[in-house]
Amino acid sequence: MAAETEQPPGNRVLYAIVGALVAVLLVGVGSYLFLSGGQPGGMAVGGPFALVDGDGKAVTDRSWRGKFMLVYFGYTFCPDVCPTTLNHVADALDRLGPAGERVQPLFITVDPKRDGPAVVKQYAAAFGPRMIGLTGSPEQIGAAARAYRVYYAEHRTGTGGDDYTMDHSSVLYLMGPDGRFVAPVRADLAGPEMAAALSKLIR
Repeated sequence: MAAETEQPPGNRVLYAIVGALVAVLLVGVGSYLFLSGGQPGGMAVGGPFALVDGDGKAVTDRSWRGKFMLVYFGYTFCPDVCPTTLNHVADALDRLGPAGERVQPLFITVDPKRDGPAVVKQYAAAFGPRMIGLTGSPEQIGAAARAYRVYYAEHRTGTGGDDYTMDHSSVLYLMGPDGRFVAPVRADLAGPEMAAALSKLIR
């Protein structure tokens, strides 16, 4: 049996770099296909929704026409990702100054069983007066999540009624003044980086 030829160190480094680049490319293509549905042109994510705000008032996706909407799906019992993301959103919009007034941040719960209107109102207020919390029936939340291609699922942690957490995707969706999808915004960006990303998208 022929002996296996060992690759020179330089070749191994080159293969590692190429492999990493291919992995990044596949992730990027996968994200694009997920958000666009594989269909060039047209609205990739988003669409009509009917929910209620913190005062119990019925709202729809058309309630903020003329402004950019920065939409985030999460839940008020979220231990870290949701509050961190919303803090960064508040910081980013403050850093944008007057331009930030053109953006309406929306927090849509994926946990309607616990997050009624009063709960989402109080939660959103913790991140500044601009943030608006939205909730609705399980059916309404499900329809909104499907429109935005959001994954969420209940994860039981015990036998009690409230013994669960919510697994959910974490993406910020920037919608244009006409209601059409503009771009995803990384939820893990800190305030300064998020402000820089938004400033290029809301010109």
